[in-house]
Formats: sequence, structure tokens, C-alpha cells
Amino acid sequence: MKSFSQIKNRLLKNKEIRKAYEDLGPEFELARMLIESRAKKGLTQTALAKKVGTKQSAIARLESGQYNPTVFFLGKVAKALDTNLSISFRSR
Repeated sequence: MKSFSQIKNRLLKNKEIRKAYEDLGPEFELARMLIESRAKKGLTQTALAKKVGTKQSAIARLESGQYNPTVFFLGKVAKALDTNLSISFRSR
């Protein structure tokens, strides 16, 4: 059986797949940071949702990387996590 890394490396040799994967990078990075911050605070999705004033399902969607949140909503999440929201553009 091939490992995840082996399969991923084989798939990323395809230019179209590599581009699609790279285009999703920011969404996955945001999801990773949110999950990490929430875990460090010892919060469940439900507890974070309560602090934000939303439902657990909204936090789950946000952490899945498949939700396009507003800056306002991200600001509420940052405040609930006692963190600062910082958005930047970087050269490729």
C-alpha cells in the first residue's frame, strides 16, 4: 500500500492538480491556524461558537477550509480566541 505522501507526490506531478492544490493553500493554512489556536485555548468548536455568537456548525465549516468567511466574522473569531487578525499579501 502506498503512503499518503507517495500518492500526493505522484498527483502533484500533474500541472493542473498542482495548481488546484496550490490555489487552496490559503484556505488550508487558515483552517490549520484556527484549529491550532482553538486547541491551545482548550476550546471545543461548541465553546468557540458560543463565544463568537454563532453555531458549532459554522465553526466546523470554517475549520474545514471549505467556507468563505467575511473579514468581520474572522475578526469575531480572533477576538473570541484572544488573538489579533492579520491579513497580508505576499509576493510569490
